[in-house]
Amino acid sequence: MSDDMNRRDFLIKSVLLSAGAALGKMSIEERALLASSVNSPNTQQLNTYVENLQTGTIGDLEISRLIIGGNLVAGYAHARDLIYGNTLFKNYFTDEKIMETLQIAEEAGINTVILNNHTRDMQPVNVLQRFWNEFGGEMHWIAQCNPQSDDIETNIQMAVDNGASAAFIQGGIADRWVRLNRVDLIGEVIEFIKSNGIPAGVGGHSLEVPKAVESAGIHPDFYMKTLHHHNYWSARPEEVEGDFYADSGESHDNIWCTNPRETAEFMQTVERPWIAYKVLAAGAIHPSDGFKYAYESGADFIVAGMFDFQVREDVIIAKNTLAGELNRQRTWMG
Repeated sequence: MSDDMNRRDFLIKSVLLSAGAALGKMSIEERALLASSVNSPNTQQLNTYVENLQTGTIGDLEISRLIIGGNLVAGYAHARDLIYGNTLFKNYFTDEKIMETLQIAEEAGINTVILNNHTRDMQPVNVLQRFWNEFGGEMHWIAQCNPQSDDIETNIQMAVDNGASAAFIQGGIADRWVRLNRVDLIGEVIEFIKSNGIPAGVGGHSLEVPKAVESAGIHPDFYMKTLHHHNYWSARPEEVEGDFYADSGESHDNIWCTNPRETAEFMQTVERPWIAYKVLAAGAIHPSDGFKYAYESGADFIVAGMFDFQVREDVIIAKNTLAGELNRQRTWMG
């Protein structure tokens, strides 16, 4: 066997055996060798390894346990005190780059994306429509909706009419309604989403949101609740004040789950699927750490914003994490 074949086999085995084997960290030569072998017998195992990402269900909807997030492609990703961050992301994620990223994700085994259904900027949703119609994409869309207290239907109906597979109340809106003692509005939204025949969810940064919803006897099909630990330098948990700190102007855009331990404990009592988001604290935590923490803490699915060059690594990490030994107390709810 030639030296080139030996080296090629070694590279493939390295990716398979290491959850942290990031394609983005490989040399140009190594990437070229893998790319040239996509259809060869030597990479059949690699392709299977990446594509068979574990899935779960919300209602009748089967979704991958790793979901690609929408903040990056929508141009408002969290960047702490980097004032140029959103402009950079918006310029990077052209329509073509969004479709390329979705295609890479779908090929790697991710079958679900979360995108904001915002009336002021429909670019991500319009591009998703192109991805479905022009590229034959089959990505499920869970719509992050922005209902208003005086109009709970228009924005949600827009998502339904544009092909959403599920919909949920955006976390900041649910936080505000709970803070204002308007949990009744959450109940009305959930019923309206369900009346359209798709799963209905509630987002939230504050743990008070799922607590209030459960206490009120409202029955969403799933929760979107933030979860990440505080072991990163900018977290500064000692500055946290109040149950709604993460959604306040005082959080400095650096913390989204103020009480991760209490969140995990409460969600153990909730018999509904839980999609955890902000699991990497907006890029402050490595996926090999953040993914495991979220799954072990009880999340049934996790969301991560990804650049195109991060997708395959994230899928490999998620798949290895789920296939390994997890110190998980909560029963899988999806």
